[in-house]
Amino acid sequence: MVVQDKGGEQNKGGGVGGRSTGLFRTKSIEQLIRDTEKPDTKLRKELTAGDLTVLGVALIVGVGIFTLTATTAGNIAGPAVSLAFVLAAITCLLAALCYAEFASTVPVAGSAYTFSYATFGELVAWIIGWDLMLELALGASVVAKAWSLYLGEVIGLDARITIDSFQVDWGAILIAAIIAVLLIRGTKLSSRVALVITTIKISVVVVVVVVGAFYIIPANYSPFIPPPVEDGSAAGVSESLFSFLTGAGNSQFGWYGLLAAAGLVFFAFLGFDVVATTAEEAKNPQKALPRGILGSLAIVTVLYVAVTLVVTGMVSYRELAGDTSTLATAFDIRGITWMKYLISYGALAGLTTGLIVIFFGGSRIIFAMSRDGLLPRWLAATGKRGTPVRTTVLVGVVMAVLAGVFPIGTLEEMVNIGTLFAFTLVSIGVVILRRTRPDLPRGFRVPLVPLVPVLAVVACLWLMLNLSVETWIRFVVWLALGMVIYFTYSRRHSVMEGRSRDEA
Repeated sequence: MVVQDKGGEQNKGGGVGGRSTGLFRTKSIEQLIRDTEKPDTKLRKELTAGDLTVLGVALIVGVGIFTLTATTAGNIAGPAVSLAFVLAAITCLLAALCYAEFASTVPVAGSAYTFSYATFGELVAWIIGWDLMLELALGASVVAKAWSLYLGEVIGLDARITIDSFQVDWGAILIAAIIAVLLIRGTKLSSRVALVITTIKISVVVVVVVVGAFYIIPANYSPFIPPPVEDGSAAGVSESLFSFLTGAGNSQFGWYGLLAAAGLVFFAFLGFDVVATTAEEAKNPQKALPRGILGSLAIVTVLYVAVTLVVTGMVSYRELAGDTSTLATAFDIRGITWMKYLISYGALAGLTTGLIVIFFGGSRIIFAMSRDGLLPRWLAATGKRGTPVRTTVLVGVVMAVLAGVFPIGTLEEMVNIGTLFAFTLVSIGVVILRRTRPDLPRGFRVPLVPLVPVLAVVACLWLMLNLSVETWIRFVVWLALGMVIYFTYSRRHSVMEGRSRDEA
C-alpha cells in the first residue's frame, strides 16, 4: 500500500518519502528541509563560508594545542606525539569528506543525528543523537575546566573554592554563563567575537612556533618513539582495549603508546564536525559547509604538527610528564618566562572560542532532536533573534554542573569515543544515501565512493580500539540509558509516530 505524507510524497519502502513506521522509520530529505521552515522553530540563515571556517578553527585551535600537546608527549607518546596528530588528522580528513557531502546535501541542523535519520532510521538517529549530546556536553565541560585553570594563572588566583571538602570550580561556571548569554544574543555576533579572539590566539601560536624553533635541541627527538614502559601501571581497565585484547599490557610509549596517543589527541580535532551542525544557519550551505569543514581541518593540522615538533624539540619528553604540563611548560623550563605568560593569555582566548563552538553544537543537536519530538518539543522554540534560547540555557546549566563539580580526567576520553562513533555512522550513511537517493543535488561529492567512506570507518574503529577499557564500559552504560529513554518516552512522542497514526 502506498500512503502520502503531509507534503504529498510517497512513503513506500524507504524511497523519496522515507519509511513511516517501525523502529527504523526514516525522514525524507524533503521532509527534513520542510521542517526547517516552521516559523516557531526556524533558525536564521546568516553564516558564510568564512564564518564557518572561523568557527571550526576557533574550536580546534585551543582545545588540542593548549590542553593535550605536552601531557600526551610526556605521558604516552614522547616526541612521536606529532605522528599521533598526523594519524588522527588522516582519520578526520576521511570523515570530513563524508561530513562535507552530507552537510551540503542535507542542510539541516543536527549534524550526524539528522544524517542518520535520513539514512538509518529513527532508532539509529536517536542513538547517535544521544551519543552526540554526551560528546558535546563533556567536551564543553573539559574545555571549561581548562579555561578555569588558565584563568587562575592569568589572575594569580585559584578559580576554585572548597566548601566542606567539596570543590566548586567557579571559573568554569562563570564562562558557561557568559557563553550562554552570547549565543542567545545571536549566531552572527558569536561568529564575530570568535573571529577577533581566534586572530589573537593564532598569532600566539605562530609566535610559539617561531620563538620555540630557536631553542630546539635535535637530541630531544631521540628516541622518537620511546621504548614501552613495563611496570604494568596502566594495565587493566585503564589500558587501551586493543592492548587488553592482544595481551600487550601497558599502553605507555612504544608503538602501543603511539596508537593510544592518536586516539587521545583525536579530541584536539573536535570542531570540524560541529561546523556541520550550522547547516541550517548557513547562507549557501552547498558551498559554505564543505569549505568551512575542510578549510578549518587543513589549517589546524599544519599548526598542530608544527607546535608538537617545537615543544618536544625544546625539552625532553620526560620533563613534560605529569598531569599539569601545558604548552607553556617547555618555555618555562627553558627560562623563557615572558612566553609563559603570553601563552596563558593565548590559551584563555583559544579556549573561549572553543567553548563558543562546542556550546553552539550541543544546543543545535538538542534543538534538532526536540523538533523531531524525541526530546520534549517545547525545547525547540526559537526566540525573536532566531536562536534556540531554551536549548542554549539547558546546555549551559548542564555544562556548568559538570565542569563545576567533576574532575577533568574523567571526561576527555568519553568525548573521543562519542565522536568516533558518530564519524563511523556518517561515513556509512554516505554510501547508503548514494544508493537510495542518487537524484539528490550534492554541493560536494566524496571522491572514490565507497573506498573513502570504508577507509574512514576502518580508521575510526581502529582509534576506538585504542581507547581505554573503562571508556568503553562507560560508553556502553550511557547507550543503555539512552535506549531506556527512547523506548519509554521518545518513540511514543516522536513526530514521525504522530504522522504514522495520522496516515493510519
